[in-house]
Amino acid sequence: MRKSHLILIAVCALALTGCGNRRVLKPLAGHDLPPAPYGSGYRPNADQLIKPKVEARPERNVDVRVRSEERADDPFNLPPEN
Repeated sequence: MRKSHLILIAVCALALTGCGNRRVLKPLAGHDLPPAPYGSGYRPNADQLIKPKVEARPERNVDVRVRSEERADDPFNLPPEN
């Protein structure tokens, strides 16, 4: 490997180390968080504002089929009419 390849790899590795950095989110200086929703006295903080709502990422709590099984005869599975 050439020296330039090693430098490039080192720079890329250094750039990637900052990707996992987690800090407390705060608004920029001179800016405020959005106001409380209409009719609510509760004002969410920055972490709560970026967390996706259940409607955006629904969780499935029941799996219909847990293993491969033969399907039962379906009386409504009719051939198309001609």
